Amino acid sequence: MKNVLITGGTGSLGQRLTERLLVEKGIEEIRVYSRNEKNQYLMNKKFNAPRITYIIGDVRDFSKVLEVTKRIDTVIHAAALKHIDQGEKHPIEFIKTNIQGTINIIKACAARNVKDLIYISTDKACQPANFYGMTKAIAERMICGDAKDLHQTKMYAVRYGNVAGSNGSVIPFFRKMIEERKSIPVTKKEMTRFFITLDEAVDTVLFANKHAQHK
Repeated sequence: MKNVLITGGTGSLGQRLTERLLVEKGIEEIRVYSRNEKNQYLMNKKFNAPRITYIIGDVRDFSKVLEVTKRIDTVIHAAALKHIDQGEKHPIEFIKTNIQGTINIIKACAARNVKDLIYISTDKACQPANFYGMTKAIAERMICGDAKDLHQTKMYAVRYGNVAGSNGSVIPFFRKMIEERKSIPVTKKEMTRFFITLDEAVDTVLFANKHAQHK
């Protein structure tokens, strides 16, 4: 891993990955690619690191994706639409980002001879019960199916569950409700939720980069 592109790089995972990669030896450039210009501005103020390049763009735009993968050897594809309720209301938008966006990433990596493509998936892709999970499962199949044999890029999928304290996590919402002395809404009391920390999520991604077997 030398020159790294992180799609959706201004999200919780992308920012923590950036923080960890900055202390890794041998990292020459980290490209943060996202649609969120405000978060890019805030990241730049936070890190103030010349090795980070901020690029505004969308994974739906193949020409831009092809441009930003130039001279990149590792792509961490974290960009996605993730809100479950919004996925049910706007399925076409989820297809455009989560499926077509991943196709664009795969094609660009192949064209640029990127060494490694790490796809960030979710536990909701396992026997999906909602449209968000379906789109992530389809993208997983593309990463781990036939596409992995079409070119030299090694492609891996990393799947994990709820990240405690990340954007959209239920924990900050629960904390807010407790501070306001309001009741905490729970969908089903019988349901079990499994959480990992943001650092554990980053550990999983970096472990996959070092140890995943390409078969």
